[in-house]
Amino acid sequence: MKNQESQFLALSMTALGIVLTLSTWFSTTSVAAEIGIALTLNNSQIAWLTNAVQGGFVIGAMVSSLFALADIWPIKWLLSLGAICVGLANLLILFDTNFTIVIASRLATGASLAIVYPTALKYISTWFIKCRGLAMGTLVGALTIGSAFPHLINSFDLGLDWKSVIKTTSLACFIAAAIFINLKDGPYQFKSASFKWGQLSSVLKNRPVMLANFGYFGHMWEIYALWGWFLAYSSAAQVSGLSIENTSFLTFTVIAIGALGCIFGGLLADRIGRCLTTALAMSISGTCAIMIGFFYNGPTELFVIVALIWGFSAIADSAQFSATVAEVSDPTLVGSSLTFQMGIGFSITVVAVWILPHVAEFLGGWQWAFSILAIGPVFGIWAMLTLRKHPDATKIANGKR
Repeated sequence: MKNQESQFLALSMTALGIVLTLSTWFSTTSVAAEIGIALTLNNSQIAWLTNAVQGGFVIGAMVSSLFALADIWPIKWLLSLGAICVGLANLLILFDTNFTIVIASRLATGASLAIVYPTALKYISTWFIKCRGLAMGTLVGALTIGSAFPHLINSFDLGLDWKSVIKTTSLACFIAAAIFINLKDGPYQFKSASFKWGQLSSVLKNRPVMLANFGYFGHMWEIYALWGWFLAYSSAAQVSGLSIENTSFLTFTVIAIGALGCIFGGLLADRIGRCLTTALAMSISGTCAIMIGFFYNGPTELFVIVALIWGFSAIADSAQFSATVAEVSDPTLVGSSLTFQMGIGFSITVVAVWILPHVAEFLGGWQWAFSILAIGPVFGIWAMLTLRKHPDATKIANGKR
């Protein structure tokens, strides 16, 4: 009973820290129009308010993975330092109107987030074995709520300017740092590692790890393009005749409902296996990516229903890729394996987020632009069902695969 209470406390505090820190991810995206006017940015520059975070995360993740930071440094210190760096980087945008500084701010924010998020997933794995899928799903749910939070702030007419959103999310990071520094180590510690050149090649040669990575890569092709462009998509649909009163609130809801999806996905994965759960989630989300175009011009109710199902399913599988990697990778390289997975995964999101408005322009509007996102789930389903047949799959979810 005491151990369960400790597990719950560790999970609750880590999840809260993730919500607070990840609120910076879309802090500029949620007020992109206001920033564009204030800093006289064109549409291409505005797109980089999101893409630079993705790019920074990739850089930070690859550096962290190369030097095995999450496997060498004490976890709570790495989490706390990362959260402080996120908050400071997020604030940098307030001190200069130069576009170069703006992009540097977003890059640094993303790089710092790469220190926090994968490390938090490794940390919570030290507390859970039996219900690891649910625990990691809860953390990804926290990421989802944190990512959606700036859209919620912007959906209310509070008279706040865009700078207030930036300041609020940075303050949240400093609070998170105080939470992280007080975390206690879990009872199921992974072996520590020392830095060696060639550690990354060990990750690349591990076939089960790479199959789980391929599943994650397909998932990532879809999720951030959905999150990053749904506000623009729904706003365009509103102009076309959909009766959506508040597109910012709808965007918040579509993203935030994914938190419930993450918890459901965790429960399901612990019951029927991670490979089947991820394949099911990607089947639903990939279908929604195509179906939403059919309701672009209405009925509004069906548009909203498909959007909510998509938001629920598109992130429901995310934690299970990380949990799978934690179970099939070298125990001394769990942190590096997770960080590598996310580094490549987020590099894919850069391409997806960049290409989507170009697809919309090529097609003459947003209606069918989201359809290209279904490519990712198809690839991901193949990878996870292939992994399910691998002999090492018996290590996944206590043999449930």
